Amino acid sequence: MFRMKLKTKLLLILLFLGVFDAAIPPIIGAILIYIILQRPPWFRDVVKEIYNE
Repeated sequence: MFRMKLKTKLLLILLFLGVFDAAIPPIIGAILIYIILQRPPWFRDVVKEIYNE
């Protein structure tokens, strides 16, 4: 079985977090722009469900 040093593990984890952090915000921004411009009915239903509880 392959064993990595602690430095290597930390470097890989930080690299993964950096890629994840760079990839997610544009996706969330695109979804928010879609919701604002299109006003889909499913979003309105979700908001009503949240505030009715």
